[in-house]
Amino acid sequence: MSVEENVQTVKDFFAAIGGGNKLDVLALVAEDIEWIIPGEDWPLAGTHRGHAGLADVLQKASEEVEMTYPEPPEFVAQGDRVLVVGVATGKIKATNKPFKDDWVFDITVRNGKLKTIREYIDTQALARASEMEASSRS
Repeated sequence: MSVEENVQTVKDFFAAIGGGNKLDVLALVAEDIEWIIPGEDWPLAGTHRGHAGLADVLQKASEEVEMTYPEPPEFVAQGDRVLVVGVATGKIKATNKPFKDDWVFDITVRNGKLKTIREYIDTQALARASEMEASSRS
């Protein structure tokens, strides 16, 4: 596939996530997709594999995090890799604490499907927003 087709596939993936249709999202990813979200002490961190892992992390994201994207992301591509550069703002629902996250997704597209997603995010901002107050931990 061409670089332009790979970028369009990634754009379609982001649009499908924004649209909330799980079937549209799964149609754009390889069955053995691997999505790596770095960090500890926040709800989405970990390595999520396959359609089931992807569905689980997207469900968890909708339950745990409120997020907005104040400006459209930038797409930079070469070969089968597409970097998506953006910023998100929001809050962790359990703590009601806000965050600002400058992020980059490093996405590999193979045969027209997303094969790997590796996030580079502000894990410290997200972990801080996920911290429960000492009095509410009991």
